[in-house]
Amino acid sequence: MELGLLAPLVVLALIDSTSFGTLAIPVWLMTHPSKPRLGRILLYLSTIAVFYFVLGLGLYFGAQSLRDAFASLSISEPARWVALVAGAVLLLLGLTIEPWTEAGKKRKRAGEAARQQARGPGRIEQWRTSTADGSASPASVMAFATVAALIEAASMLPYLAAIGLMVAADLPTLGAVGVLASYCVVMVAPALLLLALRLSMHERIQPTLERVDRWLRKNSKETLAWVFALLGLWLISNNWRFARDLIG
Repeated sequence: MELGLLAPLVVLALIDSTSFGTLAIPVWLMTHPSKPRLGRILLYLSTIAVFYFVLGLGLYFGAQSLRDAFASLSISEPARWVALVAGAVLLLLGLTIEPWTEAGKKRKRAGEAARQQARGPGRIEQWRTSTADGSASPASVMAFATVAALIEAASMLPYLAAIGLMVAADLPTLGAVGVLASYCVVMVAPALLLLALRLSMHERIQPTLERVDRWLRKNSKETLAWVFALLGLWLISNNWRFARDLIG
């Protein structure tokens, strides 16, 4: 595989590795007061990786089969207008889904904390506790991981971009399967590294994990906002000349 394809895929996989399901929840499990259950966390991460691998195969081969149709459509005027509108929507989402001022972020966090306290422990919190203390069955852990992956499916723009790069590169079947498998391994690699540190360093790494957990809770939505905004700008910039020529 060419370096020109490998480098962006690695970057996109590392972005995906910091998401809610691939890092935030595993770190959340590791910081639970009880001793981390290695088997349960590995089962969780394996389920996440398999989920994305299977989904990626479906997206890749589905897009590949329609590539010729998409190629002819991509140069049409309606498609360019759709791309412009999509870019504007993504840019708007990136600018609005998360406050950009520190005061706004504090107000939002305070409101979320108040709502969480009023609701009490939810289903995700209950799943976390049972997974961390080992009382959850393997099926329950797998269901937990699947639900987490489904929740963040709407924000899987880096993964969709990676699939698009692979389709454009026209990889052979075995090559595509291998690249997708490697991508999913990179997605869970940071969580596996932190888990290894947690098990080897025991309580000495706990303060660091708690800081990572707080940072992820605080910044995960901001990262998503940046992804939306940058992708929106890219779509607009790629199609702006077309719209300007038509208007002019």
